Amino acid sequence: MSPAFSAKGNVAGVNMKTRILVIDDDQGMCELIQDGLQHDGWSVEWRTRGDDGLALVAEQSFDVVITDINLEQMSGHDLCRRLSQNRPDIPVIVITAFGDMSCAIAAMRAGAYDFINKPVDLAQLAVVIERAMQHRHLREEVKRLTEEVTKSGRGGTSGLWGESRAMGKVKDLIRRVANTDTTVLISGESGTGKELVVRALHAASLRAAMPFVAINCAAVPANLIESELFGHVKGAFTDARATRRGLLEQAAGGTLLLDEIGEMPLDMQPKLLRVLQERQVRPVGGNEVVSVDARIVAATNRELEDEVKEGRFREDLYYRLNVVQIHLPPLRERGNDVLLLAQHFIMQFAARMKKAVTGISSEAAKVLLEYDWPGNVRQLENSMERAVALTRFEQITVDDLPERVANHEGLNQVASDAGLENIQALERRHIERVLQAARGNKTRAAKLLGVDRRTLYRKLERARNRP
Repeated sequence: MSPAFSAKGNVAGVNMKTRILVIDDDQGMCELIQDGLQHDGWSVEWRTRGDDGLALVAEQSFDVVITDINLEQMSGHDLCRRLSQNRPDIPVIVITAFGDMSCAIAAMRAGAYDFINKPVDLAQLAVVIERAMQHRHLREEVKRLTEEVTKSGRGGTSGLWGESRAMGKVKDLIRRVANTDTTVLISGESGTGKELVVRALHAASLRAAMPFVAINCAAVPANLIESELFGHVKGAFTDARATRRGLLEQAAGGTLLLDEIGEMPLDMQPKLLRVLQERQVRPVGGNEVVSVDARIVAATNRELEDEVKEGRFREDLYYRLNVVQIHLPPLRERGNDVLLLAQHFIMQFAARMKKAVTGISSEAAKVLLEYDWPGNVRQLENSMERAVALTRFEQITVDDLPERVANHEGLNQVASDAGLENIQALERRHIERVLQAARGNKTRAAKLLGVDRRTLYRKLERARNRP
C-alpha cells in the first residue's frame, strides 16, 4: 500500500465506542491510519496479516474493518469473502489502487461494503466509515424489528403496529378512554389507519363483545344518510318497502364509527347533534323514538376547526364530537415504525401468497425510511404487497419496490441479487471521484481510469441521462 496520504482533515461524526480494525501488510500505513483516525476519537487497532486480522475479529468486537485489497499472505478478496461468511454484520471497506475499478467491483461482490482509492484521504475515509456504520445500524434495526414482528402479541393495541413516541401517545389515549363512553374524534391524514384506532378502542372497551358498525359519510348519498343512520319505517319513501333498523340501532351496546364526518351534509348535522345529546333516534317516517346505546366515535382527515370557520361544519356538533381527540400522526413522522409496519405486511402477504419471503434488505429499508409516504400506511401496505408478489428472493430489494418509491429524488438503484450498489451506479460514483481528483481535467481523468477520452465522454453522457 502506498505510504502517501493526502491532507489529513478532520474525522466527522466521532463515536468513542466505534472500534475499527485496519489490515495492511505495510505497518507504517497501519500506523498512519491509526494515528489519523484515533486522533479524532476513533478506536483503531491494526494487523499486518489477513489471518491475524480474522483471528482478532473472532476474539473481539469490531464495528468496521478496513483492508488493503493487495495483501501478501491473503488477498483482500478472500478476506472479504471470509468476513462476509463469518461476520456478515461487520462492514468491510477496501482500499484499492487508484483507477482500478475491476478490483473494487470484485471486492464488493466478495462482500465488501464500499471502497476508497489510494492515496487515502482521511476525511473521505471518515465519511465512508460513517456511512458503513449507518448501514450496519440499519441492518441491525431491520433484524430487531423482524424478530419483534414474529413475537406473538407484540404488534401493538389490536393491530396498531408502532414503537414511535407518537404512536405511544395514541396507544396511551386508547387505554385511558377505552372503558368510558366518552365521544372520541380520531383525526389524521388519509391512509394513516384511523379505523384501526377505532377498532382498537372498541376491542379494549367493555363493549368489545358487542357490534362494531361503521359508516363512511362520504360514500352515502346525502338523501340516504339519515335513513342509514336512523332507520326508516315501511312506506317512509318510495323505495322503503320494509321497515329497516338504522346503524345507530344496529350498533346497540357496541361502537358506531362515523368515518369522514367532515363530509356529512350540513342539514343532517343538527339531527345528529340532537341524537348525541338526547341518546334517542326517530326513524324516518316513524312516530316512536328508539333509545341509542352505542358509543359514537368520529374520524376525519379534514381540519374540522377550519371547516367550522368556513361554515361547512356546525360548531356545536364539532365540540360535541371532540370531547377527546386522538390524532394519528402521518407515517413520515413515525421514524422506524415504517420498517416495523413493512415487516408486518411482508409476513402477512408472504403467508397469503405462500412465498418464502422473510424480510427486507438494509438497502431497501434505507429507501423506505427516506421516502415521505404521502399515502401513509395504506401506501406502504400496497407497496409491500407488490414487493412480495414480484420478488424472486427471500428478502425484498429496492428493485421490488414501486418505481416512485425506489427512484424518489434520484436515489441510486441497488442490485437485487446481492444487495450491493448497481454496477452502473458504482462506476458513475468512481468516475466522479476520479474527475474530482483530476480537478475536472477529462484527459487526465481518462488516463487515470485507463480509457480513452471518447469512452469517458460516452460514460459521462450515459450517467447524465440515467435517473
